[in-house]
Amino acid sequence: MEVALPYIKAFLCGGLLCLIGQILIDKTSLTPAKILVSYVVAGVVLGGLGIYRHLVEWGGAGATVPLTGFGYLLARGVAEAVKEDGLLGVLTGGLTAAAGGIAAAMVFGYLAALLFRSRPKS
Repeated sequence: MEVALPYIKAFLCGGLLCLIGQILIDKTSLTPAKILVSYVVAGVVLGGLGIYRHLVEWGGAGATVPLTGFGYLLARGVAEAVKEDGLLGVLTGGLTAAAGGIAAAMVFGYLAALLFRSRPKS
């Protein structure tokens, strides 16, 4: 049971974040794009305040994989870059920290575009 505990925590944390997003889609007039942007901004704000770190420590991948985790990564990258490079770190830190994920998204998006043909919805 002790081996499964991190997986259970990640499932609960990620599931709760997804549940909140689904409730926002179902019960509000917010578009999915606005909800996604709100999740990234919430991750940046909570990461900048040092609150999201506690959620990451508890929920592991359940907190870092959703879009709030991307926002947290951006905030953490900026904080580290500001310590190292001063004010210039505000401009470079977020992208430097997220470069691997951004590059992977671009590569896999390109591969998907090569392998699959888009078609209009009918």
